[in-house]
Amino acid sequence: MFYEYIVIAGYFALVVGIGFAFKKMAAKSTSDYFRGGGRMLWWMVGSTAFMMQFSAWTFTGAAGKAFTDGFAVSLVFFANTFAYFCGWAYFAHRFRQMRVDTPTQAIRRRFGGQNELFFSVALIIFSYINAGIWLNALGVFSSAVFEADIVVTIVAAGLAVLFVSVLSGAWGVVASDFVQTLVVAIVSVACAIVALVKVGGPVELVTNFPTDFVMGPDMNYPLLLVGTFVFFLAKQMITIMNMHDSFRFLNARDSVNARKASLFAMVLMGIGSIIWFIPPWASAILYPDAAAAYSSLGNKAADAVYLVFARNAMPLGTVGLLLAGLFAASMSSMDSALNKNAGIVVRSLYQPFLTKRGKEVSDAHLLRVSMIFSFFSGLIVIAMALFFKSLKEFSLFDLMMSISAMIQVPILIPLILGLIIKRIPRWAPWVTVLVGLFVSWFMFNASAADYVANWLELGELTGRETTDMNLLLTLAAQVFVTAGFFCSTILFYQEKSDNYRQKTEAFFADLETPVVADSEQDGYDRQQRQKLGSMVMYMGAGLFLMMLIPNPGWGRLMFGICAIVILTIGWLLRRGARDRKEPIPEPA
Repeated sequence: MFYEYIVIAGYFALVVGIGFAFKKMAAKSTSDYFRGGGRMLWWMVGSTAFMMQFSAWTFTGAAGKAFTDGFAVSLVFFANTFAYFCGWAYFAHRFRQMRVDTPTQAIRRRFGGQNELFFSVALIIFSYINAGIWLNALGVFSSAVFEADIVVTIVAAGLAVLFVSVLSGAWGVVASDFVQTLVVAIVSVACAIVALVKVGGPVELVTNFPTDFVMGPDMNYPLLLVGTFVFFLAKQMITIMNMHDSFRFLNARDSVNARKASLFAMVLMGIGSIIWFIPPWASAILYPDAAAAYSSLGNKAADAVYLVFARNAMPLGTVGLLLAGLFAASMSSMDSALNKNAGIVVRSLYQPFLTKRGKEVSDAHLLRVSMIFSFFSGLIVIAMALFFKSLKEFSLFDLMMSISAMIQVPILIPLILGLIIKRIPRWAPWVTVLVGLFVSWFMFNASAADYVANWLELGELTGRETTDMNLLLTLAAQVFVTAGFFCSTILFYQEKSDNYRQKTEAFFADLETPVVADSEQDGYDRQQRQKLGSMVMYMGAGLFLMMLIPNPGWGRLMFGICAIVILTIGWLLRRGARDRKEPIPEPA
């Protein structure tokens, strides 16, 4: 484990360096702290949009699902790919054209102050729950790696994430996301290649999988799998392309870069939907008893399958690199939640509260409040992760899917349909959320899967079929009932009594008006390339040093090739900065 510790320590040093490197860029104003002042290039925004849907859960809960059920888990990530395609086609540039600093400011512009307050509270609470799941997933894996107490690993990882988020705001978050995307890519591709070699190629992987590779075990009805995928398309569209999750695209320098960012995220997600799961698929053939190695994790035992593969099939140092990738993925999700919540509280709750009382506050004061709130938010997320740690009867995959379908989807339905449907009454958004939560409660308590199975005369369902059927029916109810209710509120809209109509018209006018970068943008572009280029080259140098680890020749060659690729990317970024002669903007 000595080499693994060295790799992880080097990674954390890099993360801390990123925080300090971008600290000054976040210190100018709250706009810079929350969204980088809307100055970021497409490859930064695209990588952070990609990482938004990628956390340690992908390497744990989703990998465990791939190990047991085969190809089916990829359908969730193909749905993400489809959502980013729709972002490129319609949503991404419109998000940037909302011309706001935080998502809840967009909600106020679209729906008014009362809805802003309602959604601010609801979204903050859900962000804590979601980030707690991500951090718990990281704790599950890292405790297995270090054979340490999971409570200690959750607290340590949470504090590390907290440091980056508080110190450098959106600039540090997005910059670290770009570097973390490279870490994830290295780990995934290297593990996938070795896995394919060990099982004899992709054909052998499919044919030798212990159960049906496409259907998986305990699945007798292909239409159930197809139906689940169809509603996953709708679910991922709702949960990615909405005003709340628009915050990534608010960072883009202009409308064109926002669209390119969504296209870049689509390509990364499409490739990753297969690459990530080759090792767990191969592990089902090579190490069929992998879950037994971590029986202490209860139903989460299969979630450590990536660790089993890395320890048995990969060269020394890979486990450390893999854990660094997991930290990268979880830190991306968690620090985004902290930064986003700070923006919501300061812009939508704290500042309006002071304004109503006639108190004017400086931007510097709001910046300090943002950092303080980020700190306490991090402590809350750590507490949530410790709570989810106690739920050993749920796998991480089922826990994530259930909470998303029952809580996240109802909250976000008005925030995507509100960008398309213009004429609705002021009460429609928050009432729709309440309707959606009632639908979730009803579906949870109605034993809907058994009822539908009896109605269709399917016989007794397996445990997996029951879980998938309940998820499918819950998503269908949200799409048809909750979204249908929101659309039906058009019937109650009265234009004469709508005092907010002019502001709504202004919002939709901005939504269709492109954002064009100003004359200072070239200096910011140069600064992004220069700082990130240096950080990426440091990472490449670290990978070269991993060639000194006593591994077989192919293992050292693997680290060498990865280092060359990373150093080339860093060199190209630095060269791009040198080719631009515009001065670098200094902090105010």
